[in-house]
Amino acid sequence: MEIPILLPKIFDHPFTYENNQKIKLNTGDLVQVPFGSKKEIGIVWHTKETTEKKFKIKKIEKKINLPSISKNLINFIDWFSKYNMVPLGLTLKLCITNHLGIKNIDDNLFSKYKIPKKLNFFFLNNEQKKSLLELKKNKSNHNVTVLQGVTGSGKTIVYFERIKDILKKNEQTLILLPEIALTSQFKSRFEEYFKSEAAIWHSKITAKNKKILLSGIMNNKIKILIGARSALFLPFFKLGLIVVDEEHDGSYKQNEGISYHARDMAVLRASTEDIPIHLVTSIPSVETYNNIKNKKYKITRIKKRYKDASFPKFHIVDLKKERPNKNKWISPYVINEVKKFLDKKDQVLFFLNRRGFSPSIFDLKLNKVFICPRCSVNLNFHKISGNALCHYCGFKKNINIMDQKNNYVFCGPGVERIYEEIKEIFPNKNIEIFSSDTLKNKDKNSQFASKIENREVDILVGTQLISKGFHFPKLNCIVVVDPDLNSHGFDLRNSEKNVQLYHQLVGRAGREGAEASIFFQTFEFDDHILKTISENDPHKFLEEEIIIRREKNLPPFCRFISLIVSSSKQQESNNFCLLLKRTISKVKNIEILGPVNAPIFKIKNKFRSRLLVRCAKNRLAQKSIWLMLKKLKIPSRIKLAVDVDPLNFN
Repeated sequence: MEIPILLPKIFDHPFTYENNQKIKLNTGDLVQVPFGSKKEIGIVWHTKETTEKKFKIKKIEKKINLPSISKNLINFIDWFSKYNMVPLGLTLKLCITNHLGIKNIDDNLFSKYKIPKKLNFFFLNNEQKKSLLELKKNKSNHNVTVLQGVTGSGKTIVYFERIKDILKKNEQTLILLPEIALTSQFKSRFEEYFKSEAAIWHSKITAKNKKILLSGIMNNKIKILIGARSALFLPFFKLGLIVVDEEHDGSYKQNEGISYHARDMAVLRASTEDIPIHLVTSIPSVETYNNIKNKKYKITRIKKRYKDASFPKFHIVDLKKERPNKNKWISPYVINEVKKFLDKKDQVLFFLNRRGFSPSIFDLKLNKVFICPRCSVNLNFHKISGNALCHYCGFKKNINIMDQKNNYVFCGPGVERIYEEIKEIFPNKNIEIFSSDTLKNKDKNSQFASKIENREVDILVGTQLISKGFHFPKLNCIVVVDPDLNSHGFDLRNSEKNVQLYHQLVGRAGREGAEASIFFQTFEFDDHILKTISENDPHKFLEEEIIIRREKNLPPFCRFISLIVSSSKQQESNNFCLLLKRTISKVKNIEILGPVNAPIFKIKNKFRSRLLVRCAKNRLAQKSIWLMLKKLKIPSRIKLAVDVDPLNFN
């Protein structure tokens, strides 16, 4: 009997094998098969690949004694592949890479994740109770409900209460977070509420822990999993609810390797499982907001902060009038205001969304800027490590700034530079940098958050990482050193990202009810985005953005598909991009923009050319384009990257 077997390889189709050992096989079963000179693990697929070619059919060697891949997960793999234009085999690889090698795990290893039946009571105010009731509606079938609440309104407790219903039904919950760095503080809140250790899944956990967690998920021993993007592909025993926290966050977009948006794919996974999904946010993405307007998604709002805490006062500091001193970046006016908060024992955050010491280094002797030799971007100077670093390929060059022969000018500030300036102003204060460079492991992450909560840090200097869901009770003053509101490269979502970022940031201050302020230093005193943030009315911005997007036929009113061709030879990249355009132009009802050089036209010594396809939102043009691409012979020296619904066009 011939059986289709899908292998976790680059192929977009299953292979046909013979089952002559009378092994009882069902769709989703894992089997071992010969493939070339090796043995591979695949799954029994639900459709056969038809071909006129004649070939020798090999035999299935054995069935793997592991739980099968469910029909719902198989449907998810199918749809994920079609939507994102990813080969079926590579999509399967996302699902079963960690599936293999799982053996019987001692039940005692799951005891720490067991959630007691009786949990502590947490008080909900009237708004929270109302939102909880809205989340509980239509609880058995697939539906998307947006839980929107101002920062500090207690959204997390609301969906924790919602999860209680899922536990009562003996079903599982997946909570997605956009950043690994968020897990330490979230873990503490989870454990306080659920009285058990949090099961956390992300790329940095050990292989041993992955096997324990995976076994617990597959056998329904773990009821709640907190995870980053990759958790979306896990084979849950009985998934009953998905929660996407900070749904608007751009970190849900996977850009390296296989491109996909985890929020959108979470909605797809919930649909294939026929379960509810809650999107949690303080300000929705434009796409989510448009779905709310079109009645595709339901929404419930919490308009007041928890315990009626007031919002921070908003101050726009005109740097044309309140100029910093020479070679400094902080206005004297702001310094005086900060002192008032420090005198009250409040914590202060200086925010600048740039890592390192300086984003650019100019050599006066050579009269040129330091450029990465492998990428078409400036090198960033990181003074702590003494390296000029490329944030794209990781290239680094050690720079000895104490060498008198060197004559460098560092253009613009990063967080390290602001840290030095603040250290001069407040030498007796405990000051820390909060960025991805300083939070590289989970232990340091956890210790750092605890230090801030325990008031061991007076002043923070942080990047956008600090805007994402952290709760620091004594943080009552925020200084935005440079809002940097201009778009870098072509990014139609620049305004949206800035409004979301700074709206989140404003919400970090005054969360315990104390008087709080946020200061925006800027030379653009009348900037529209700043005024939008200061009015604290994100819906006004979203309505305006929807009108602009509709008029210009931009997402969410159309679909973009980005095709990036890269090669070590620029002409070769350009030529193949032209061939690609001629090939896919045969697809009806699409518009092809380009080819052009990508804004960052070289990364890792590869020259990059870009095509942008625009098509109607209501048709799956990916299917037709994908069929064309599969017929195209791509030389080994050419790399083609496909990104459906790109967030940026770098």
